[in-house]
Amino acid sequence: MSRRIVFLADMQSFFASVEKAANPALRDKPIVVAGDPERRSGVVLAACPLAKAYGVTTAEALWQAQQKCRQLVVVKPRMEMYIRVSLQISRIFESFTDLVEPYSIDEQFLDVTGSVALFGDPLTIARQIRQRVWLETGVVCRIGIGENKVLAKMACDNFAKKQPEGVFWLKRAELAETLWPLPVEKLFGVGSRMKRHFHRMGVYTIGQVAQLSPAVLTRRWGVNGEVLWRTANGLDDSPVSPRTHERQKGIGHHMTLPRDYHTAADIKVVLLELCEEVCRRARSKRLMGSVISVGCRGADFQATAGFWRQMKLDEPTHDALTLFKGACRLFDRHWRHTPVRSIGVNLGQLVEDHTYQLSLFEDKPRQRALAAAIDGIRARYGNAAVLRAVSLLDSGQARERAQKIGGHYK
Repeated sequence: MSRRIVFLADMQSFFASVEKAANPALRDKPIVVAGDPERRSGVVLAACPLAKAYGVTTAEALWQAQQKCRQLVVVKPRMEMYIRVSLQISRIFESFTDLVEPYSIDEQFLDVTGSVALFGDPLTIARQIRQRVWLETGVVCRIGIGENKVLAKMACDNFAKKQPEGVFWLKRAELAETLWPLPVEKLFGVGSRMKRHFHRMGVYTIGQVAQLSPAVLTRRWGVNGEVLWRTANGLDDSPVSPRTHERQKGIGHHMTLPRDYHTAADIKVVLLELCEEVCRRARSKRLMGSVISVGCRGADFQATAGFWRQMKLDEPTHDALTLFKGACRLFDRHWRHTPVRSIGVNLGQLVEDHTYQLSLFEDKPRQRALAAAIDGIRARYGNAAVLRAVSLLDSGQARERAQKIGGHYK
């Protein structure tokens, strides 16, 4: 059986590139895409290469970026346009292979194993894709090539992004010369916390991870330890599947607040709004869940303060008030009365909603009919068409969020 040929295609500074393509006057200017500076969303979402040359980085505060580059042009995000361009790029990829799997709004996996006979060798296909994406969207595409998804991802992140031609083929037979000398934090799946764990073990390079016994890593981190060992050795059997995201394991919603929330009353207003949104999405997919998770953090997202806890519900549900009661129990049990800037709710252990347990004490068919009617109104007139009264309080975020996609203005 021939080895697979997998691409990871990444769009360079995607949001900023789309803005430059839409407005040629910005082409030679350092720009960042960032939210409203007057609210907590004043964070850099994307910086073009010219801005990065001044040291501007993604996810830093807008005021810090402006100090680094005085002539910085700030563009507010337009998520509808970015989604439209992302779908356009997906269609370009699908003209080369039917095996295209979105990884994020600006990254997609492609399995081109069966396309070589039609379009040429992998490097030729990669160049054709890059040219078409550039000509049709004005966005620069970088492509990592490997025999599986993890190799393609690490080829793109560690090598293709640094190559003038924007393409790199990471081969398993050459890992000792290419991947293994890199610092351990360059291994896919290793973040800042895992990096510290490895350093305490005396492990500083990807090659050292690859040469460890998998049993050592498994004893320390369970299944994830073996995954890290396999990743370091370039092993990954997962397919590139267009249907990867069709079956969800959980439905969640997370929100960064515009300011610190100090009181339980204010925080629970947002908790209720989150439960409403999670249940609306669950109902739209005809799913219910029986495990609720709640988490929150303070303004310093690098600190360990905060919590993320879960509990089992009595039965599967997609009713917002039922979910909210469980969320409040978790919150009251684990919150330490510290300021909250980030909060999230997740519904897990999903099942189809076509059967449910009747109750002598609740009129569930009526509750479901009411929820369906409200969902229909919101689908037609917008999420702010029907709101709970608490969302009109200063602590409520539902009206503001209704104007956004993914937390950013449309």
